[in-house]
Amino acid sequence: MAQHSTIVGGSTAKRVINCPGSVALVAQMPPKPSSVYADTGTLLHNVIADVLDGKATAQDFLGVVHADVTLDQDLIDSKLLPALAALNDIDPDRQMEFETEVLVGFGDLLPGVFGSSDIVGRIGDTAYIVDWKFGDGVTVDVEENPQLMFYAAAAMRTPAAQWAFEGATKVELVIVQPPYVKRWETTPRRIQLFEKELMQAVKMAQRPDAPLAQGDWCRWCAGKAICPIMTGAADRAMVSALQSVDAADVSHHLKMADQLESWMREVRALAMQTLEAGLPVPGYKLVPKRGLRQWVDENKALDAMRDMGLDAKELTETKLLSPAQAEKVLKRHKFALPADHVVSVSSGNTLATEDDPRPAVMQIGAQLSAALGKLV
Repeated sequence: MAQHSTIVGGSTAKRVINCPGSVALVAQMPPKPSSVYADTGTLLHNVIADVLDGKATAQDFLGVVHADVTLDQDLIDSKLLPALAALNDIDPDRQMEFETEVLVGFGDLLPGVFGSSDIVGRIGDTAYIVDWKFGDGVTVDVEENPQLMFYAAAAMRTPAAQWAFEGATKVELVIVQPPYVKRWETTPRRIQLFEKELMQAVKMAQRPDAPLAQGDWCRWCAGKAICPIMTGAADRAMVSALQSVDAADVSHHLKMADQLESWMREVRALAMQTLEAGLPVPGYKLVPKRGLRQWVDENKALDAMRDMGLDAKELTETKLLSPAQAEKVLKRHKFALPADHVVSVSSGNTLATEDDPRPAVMQIGAQLSAALGKLV
């Protein structure tokens, strides 16, 4: 079963990143007693690790007891066997090299921050982090999942687990929550960016004025019983402060704010008009808005994917699915999106500072018209 640090672990990463102040609150609370749900999860994690390590089959563990929980046939049939079958679907050719229950941490970078990953593995150029979720009721999303990104980032820093990430160009995070299997493919760079976010949160959590924030991460927070936001103390303090503010001043400032917002809109519009005319605005440029992929020709794209052996019903609703939607269908069949049938189309231009990494829009049409106008 996963081990976690006192500062932040995989299961608490989302909370600490979003609410650094929760670390101090949780530290004030007495340890929570175990529950039948936690004990069941521990039992299932221990058994599946032993099965994957080749020590025995799942059936061989029938009757094993952890705390007051006994592994019965129902748990084997409803939890263990579907989880093992899911792993076979992920790795049908048995190519994955993996280790189970791997203790991973950040070493001197973040002392005392560690956790235990259920599976760290590798197939080809892809590193894998697999996490078993045996609880019922609350389904867990895998995309941008902080717990799995925590394990991946820690594994990349752990000498005993780095082998799975050396030279990898992709990282696949997998949640197996029988009967569901959820997979999300990302990159080592995304995991590195998450690590930076985690580092900032840990440093913030150690400050006496670490901020608190309310959200879905509060659900499992042991400190919420004494949290000022949850108890309303923060709201009461804010109301008290507001009562001391001169309402006439607020009204005056609000009128000024309305005028200022209108002026700022006009300034931005003027800057856009100037740049679109091909004239410079020092320190600023036009950049294209995020491009959305579109089919070059829907009929030809559909024919191309039919030629791969896909059923047109999978790719159409009232019309052909968008490239992003079709890509998800193709991935299930292990096909790549036919790139020659896709084009990225920006919805327009937007204003950006000169140091923005996006390339500036080439105002060729405006410049050409101006040049030709001089020749007339």
